Amino acid sequence: MNSDALVELREGYRRGLLDDTVPFWFPRAVDVEQGGFLHCFDRDGTLLDSDKSVWVQGRMAWMLLTLYNSVEKRPEWLEWARSGLEFIDRHCFDADGRMFFHVTRDGRPIRKRRYAFSESFAAIAHAAYARATGDERSARRARELFEQFVRWNFTPGLMPPKFTDTRPMIGMGPRMITLVTAQELRANLGDDPGLRGWIDRCIDEIRRWFVKPDLRCVMEAVSPDGGIVDHFDGRTLNPGHAIEGAWFILHEGKHRGDASLVRLGLDMLDWMWERGWDDAFGGIFYFRDVYGKPVQEYWHDMKFWWPHDEAIIATLLAWKLTGDDKYARMHRRVHDWSHAHFADPEHGEWYGYLHRDGRVSVPLKGNLWKSFFHHPRMQWYCWKLLEETPA
Repeated sequence: MNSDALVELREGYRRGLLDDTVPFWFPRAVDVEQGGFLHCFDRDGTLLDSDKSVWVQGRMAWMLLTLYNSVEKRPEWLEWARSGLEFIDRHCFDADGRMFFHVTRDGRPIRKRRYAFSESFAAIAHAAYARATGDERSARRARELFEQFVRWNFTPGLMPPKFTDTRPMIGMGPRMITLVTAQELRANLGDDPGLRGWIDRCIDEIRRWFVKPDLRCVMEAVSPDGGIVDHFDGRTLNPGHAIEGAWFILHEGKHRGDASLVRLGLDMLDWMWERGWDDAFGGIFYFRDVYGKPVQEYWHDMKFWWPHDEAIIATLLAWKLTGDDKYARMHRRVHDWSHAHFADPEHGEWYGYLHRDGRVSVPLKGNLWKSFFHHPRMQWYCWKLLEETPA
């Protein structure tokens, strides 16, 4: 990329974040009556549902605090994030110390899931708040929540199994989330051997069990010894998820200056781009089958917003680390397709769900999964990465 293109790209991410995405969400997402964040919005920002996703409360608080810590110390960002953390602490924990997944506007529990991901997002939000304010309680709370998260996800027999023991499988998701959560705690609280140990363990398990060089793919779930389970669930690939994991590993390679980690991340990106990119219509398929067989999920060929955000980060980071024009071309391809199809120039932000050909499937901008997280994280990360790159 030449210097003019880099400046244009950098400024596009900065403006997109501060002039488009942030104004769509704030202040309308701040629940001044009950605390925390509302996030189920229609295309124009009209509230569709007042229920609250618990992991969204942590994600949105973390994103606001990340902007506060790295962009500008706007007091409203800090205050809104504090409201989110207070809502979490007041309403979102069950008697056993685990977190709910879905609560009413005023915090009454609706749903608690078997897996523990809300804890990881609350942990990174508390870590970012500790960095912003020096609050030792939040620093302790971040570490406690991280320990609870990994204990629940990695202690054999503690989490109720999703399936019977007839055909046991393990997923890449907990390893990815542990990796990025530990990276965030390190960034905001400082390094320590415990965090480094979890990062090393998760990267090693992803490499040994889920990355398949012979098939040029990254599995979403495998048998406990890393074998492929030749049934619908075992064969299903999620290209966007694997590409997200790829950039977490690329980020670690960048942090450490470790060429072997960079190579691992590049392989994951290359193989899952080959598997996921739709040559006919553009964009990234949601699910594929490892052997090219039909996938049972009916939304397999839809285009969701978040895999495209993750691919935009991964391809730009790959270019940053290698200087290879291949990654610059991949970045431009996913950037241009995404902005042409997901963006809403009239009301701002991105649609979440498209048909295969890029037509909008549903015009909402937020629900229990889509919030102020994947998209602003992409804009922020790419902006800051390009600030490191001389124009």
